[in-house]
Order: sequence, then C-alpha cells, then structure tokens
Amino acid sequence: MGLAPRVGLECEFVLVEGSERDAERSGWRPRPATLGNLDYALDAPGNVTAFLRELRRVLAEAGLPIEALKLEGAPGQVEVTFPFGPVERACEQHLLLKMAAKAVAERHGMSALFMAAPFTGTGSGLHLHLSLHRLDGEGAVFAPGDGEELLSQKGLEAVAGLLDVLPVTGPMWAPTVNSYRRLARDRGFAPRRATWGWDNRSCAVRVVGHGSGRRLEVRVSGADANPYLAVAAVLAGVRHGIAGGLEPPEPAVGDSYQDAKARRLPRDLASAVREFETDHIAAELFGVRVIAHLASLAGLELDHHAALVSPAEIARSFAQS
Repeated sequence: MGLAPRVGLECEFVLVEGSERDAERSGWRPRPATLGNLDYALDAPGNVTAFLRELRRVLAEAGLPIEALKLEGAPGQVEVTFPFGPVERACEQHLLLKMAAKAVAERHGMSALFMAAPFTGTGSGLHLHLSLHRLDGEGAVFAPGDGEELLSQKGLEAVAGLLDVLPVTGPMWAPTVNSYRRLARDRGFAPRRATWGWDNRSCAVRVVGHGSGRRLEVRVSGADANPYLAVAAVLAGVRHGIAGGLEPPEPAVGDSYQDAKARRLPRDLASAVREFETDHIAAELFGVRVIAHLASLAGLELDHHAALVSPAEIARSFAQS
C-alpha cells in the first residue's frame, strides 16, 4: 500500500519483594515492592529508586534509550515507554526490556512480574501506539486534513478495521487465562468493548497526539502479550480497514464501558479461541495454519489451568452451607 507503520510500546509491570523461590514459599502470594498509588511520585523506597536508576542505565547502554520510566498507580507498578520506530525494532525492544527488568530486579532483591493481572484489582497493560507514514515522504497518514476532525479518511478506515478484527483475535493479544482478569475489571482503564474515541481511556482504540503526531493507541493487550503477535493483530486490522474502505461508528464520548451497542471483547480465553477459530475475517487475514497453531497453544494454556484448585475456591467453600 506504500505505507510504513511506526510503533511505540508502552508497558506496565509490577515489582514484588523477593525472588521466585520466596514467592513459592509464600504460597505464590508475593508482596508488592511499594504501597499505594505512587503515580508520578517524587519519592519511592530506596531499593525501588535504585532499580529504576539502574534499569534506565542498562537499557541505554544496550542501545535502548527510553522515553519515560516511572511508577504507576497500583502498588509496585512501573511503566516504561519507548520512542516510536520501526515495528520489528519496537517488538525487540520490549523483549529486551523484560529480560533487563528481571535481571536488574533480582540484583535489588525483587522480581518483575509481566502479568496482565498480577493482583486482584490490578491490571498491567501493553499499549501499542501506531502511526502510518507514506513511503514517498509525504508525511503522516492519520493526521486530519482540511474539513477532517479526529482523523484522516485512512485513519477512520484503520479504526474501523481494528474494531472488526480485535474482538476475533484475542489469542494473539491476550494469550493466557490471566489476560482476561484485566479485561474483566470494572472501570480500570482496560477496555471491555470494541470502541474508539478521542483521548478516551475507556476505549479499545484511543486517538491521541496532535498534527503529524496524531496516532492510535490500542489498549487491549496486557503485559503478558507477545509483542510480535499483538502488533501483527493490530496491523492486520488496520490493513483490513483500509483495504475495505470501512467506516467506523461514531466515536465514544464519556464512559464507553456502558456502550451496549459496541461489540464485547472476549470475556475469557476459551471464548476468545472459539471466535478466533470460527471467524472468517481472521481466517482470511492469517490463514488456517496460523490460526490452528495459535489456537492449539491457547488450548494447552486452558488445559493447564483446568484442573488447578485456587485459594479463592477454597475460601468460598468455607462460606458455603
């Protein structure tokens, strides 16, 4: 199509006290390394401050300078944002970040958890910031022109494609049982429906940026997502919308969690697999072999969890008559 995507990944993860062995001894109930909401806070516990300082340094030394590194709103939560760039580079940066964060955390007596829902009530996302640029150097594709408001025509088509494709590609951007704990939260800035809007954190696709920096922030995937697969699902959705000249619905205004007309994102991994295996759009975009392979991996994940008994089930049994 003569277009080059540029992607910037924004990732959240949680720091917990101690090692994996310590977590095992606690019955897999690790303690967050900080308490309360320290979003944009100027102070943090000494070991956490030292971790942030060293993580920034080792990433820079590895040729991975970051755009932002800060504590987030949940206990122990950290957010890292990389500058936008070529797609493969963005995905590689994220994998190297995970390795670096775990290694540096260990040196400071902590562990880094890249889970979508590491604790009840906490969600960690992997947000994908996407823009398209013309190969002929004519500029950004999503920037609105004269008479256009939120997005250019191609930008609107891209949004429409994403709203079609995201609900049927769940195993690509939410690959674990835990992924859907994040999506089930009530008003936790994790989307539950295929909606879009201007600077609206309750939407699956959030339009942000100004002028040539106008871009789409796709907010569906969690910290446990494989960046290559998540980005592939997003690019397939964008291409689907542009190739088909699709038109999106009106943008959401206010709380899009309450938009009963919008399509619901998958509620759990089992339903996501069913949609993925049977949807004709997914089959056309990725082919039956890719879908069968990823569905098989999701099936292994479901089988692993099917026979496990959780502490929550035991606790509820005490209350049953």
